[in-house]
Amino acid sequence: MEFSRRGVMLVIASPSGAGKSSITRRLLADQQNLSMSVSVTTRKMRAGEVEGKDYYFVDKPQFEALRDRGKLLEWAKVHSNFYGTPAKGVDDLVAKGHDVVFDIDYQGTQQLYEKRRSEMVTIFLLPPSIVELRRRLVSRALDSEEVIDRRLKNARIEIDHWAEYDYVLVNEDLDETCEIVTKILQTARVSRTRQTNLSSFIKGLQSQIDSL
Repeated sequence: MEFSRRGVMLVIASPSGAGKSSITRRLLADQQNLSMSVSVTTRKMRAGEVEGKDYYFVDKPQFEALRDRGKLLEWAKVHSNFYGTPAKGVDDLVAKGHDVVFDIDYQGTQQLYEKRRSEMVTIFLLPPSIVELRRRLVSRALDSEEVIDRRLKNARIEIDHWAEYDYVLVNEDLDETCEIVTKILQTARVSRTRQTNLSSFIKGLQSQIDSL
């Protein structure tokens, strides 16, 4: 029997450069019934980004209006910019049994815990070393040396929150880490608490026994 279920809100967090974006892209390419939560942000659009796919780009007054009207599941200020998750789209997908992956920091995760903890599975990724983390940030060629130094300092704050997550993985090998994250998602999908028609199925089994 195929059970109906609620979707999984899968949070993948890490310091910048530790691999969350690479793993998220791999999951989205490999997994059916999984989509990315598209955040709103006041950050400027980068080359190659697409409105509505990577982010919804808004100005600060627009962002504050969404926040103040309670339209965001979470929001945070990161590297001088605001980011937030619109609530309605995520809630609609989860109710239909569709899984949603989040690329957010510890501040966003804490806020999601307050509002949707029962729907969530959270993973924190660590780099194998800070030397390797710097190498990855430099090789991306997205940021200046000043920005890279700031990201490394912020990594200290983010790593402080490792114990708030359900799973903590050291991302030394991307393929291996992706395999573990996939197994975590697959396990969450069959969690007893997510099977919406399990109790009625069990009652049916019990009725069959009673009728013998």
